[in-house]
Amino acid sequence: MRFIAGTLAAVALLTTTAIAQPGPAPAAPDPGTHTAGDPLNTNAPYAFIMDGDNGIPLYSKNGDEPMVPASMSKLMLYYMVFERLKAGRLTMTDEFNVSEHAWRTGGAGTDGSTMFLPIHSKVTVQDLLKGAIIVSGNDACIVLAEGLFGSEEAYARQATARGKELGLTGSTFANSTGLEDPRHKMSAHDIALLAYRIVKDFPEYYPMFSEPEFTFNKTRQYNRNPLLRELQGSDGVKTGHLKVSGFGLVGSAVREGKRRIIVLNGLGSETERKTEGPRVMRSAFLDFTSATLVKKGAEVAIADVWLGEQDKVSLVATEDYAIGLHLDAVDGVKGEVVFKGPLSAPVKEGDVVGELIVTAPGTAPKKIPVAAGASVNQLGFFGKAMLGLKGE
Repeated sequence: MRFIAGTLAAVALLTTTAIAQPGPAPAAPDPGTHTAGDPLNTNAPYAFIMDGDNGIPLYSKNGDEPMVPASMSKLMLYYMVFERLKAGRLTMTDEFNVSEHAWRTGGAGTDGSTMFLPIHSKVTVQDLLKGAIIVSGNDACIVLAEGLFGSEEAYARQATARGKELGLTGSTFANSTGLEDPRHKMSAHDIALLAYRIVKDFPEYYPMFSEPEFTFNKTRQYNRNPLLRELQGSDGVKTGHLKVSGFGLVGSAVREGKRRIIVLNGLGSETERKTEGPRVMRSAFLDFTSATLVKKGAEVAIADVWLGEQDKVSLVATEDYAIGLHLDAVDGVKGEVVFKGPLSAPVKEGDVVGELIVTAPGTAPKKIPVAAGASVNQLGFFGKAMLGLKGE
């Protein structure tokens, strides 16, 4: 028994199982997810934790199930506005008109978040972005969507398509605000991924998410994100609330050079969000880690070779494998290399001869093809004759 080359010591132990030729192939392990206790123990029906430096999921509770995202879905609008700013197709000083639809649906006369935009006024992109990000103004979001795409309906179509391109597999958009619509869905995983992409792709615009307040037209409003006030190192991202969705939060924070992203949704009150958000973020740093268990090209076993010029050959992994784990699960990570052996010469470098099966508590087994790390030629006539004299 030895450690897999290129892995964290004491994280993944390796065993090798060689099935004698020409025996039957080994039975495939159960592909289902292992049953494990919930290490986070959150009351949120939906929860997700991501390593904000590499995008690796660290924890999921119904994380891939489409849900009502409320205002957290505004991240998609922000992303698409940032894309146009970065490409030079839009400037912060461009102005858009406040339509009657924006005013009636998201303005002062509604009970939702609003920037209090006057009807038929013209507002700069910079003010609209701050109103949308810092105070979650529904009117600001509608004005941006109409100004860039012509209508909310057009925005929703393009947002859904662009989301698929970004890997948001559980997301469909019906509006720019997150207001209730049965077609408007996102998964917690998708929200975390979108927050991750905003941080990585638009560092020049991301500081807006940590601004504590915004004043427009003599109206001063405050950022609702409780992490900014309750947890040192927090710098974003967004809250959400509808009666049908409960209270939600997508948060990001940095500690000791490491970033974590969390998503919670379905909490019962603003007070619960205020306490659960910081607790989950602290746990994200203290209790969860990501690790590269296998590196492409790393030796994972040595196989005997029958009738070869060399009697052994290195077996190497054909792909990388990284995983997120609760620290209590680290000792439960195991790896086993399975192949039919001994291999018969000739052996060609790169030929897949078996698989590495990595198992970890709470995750489905991962199968990684294993290939010969070098070529081994078949023995010639005299080499075979010598083996015969030795009785091999």
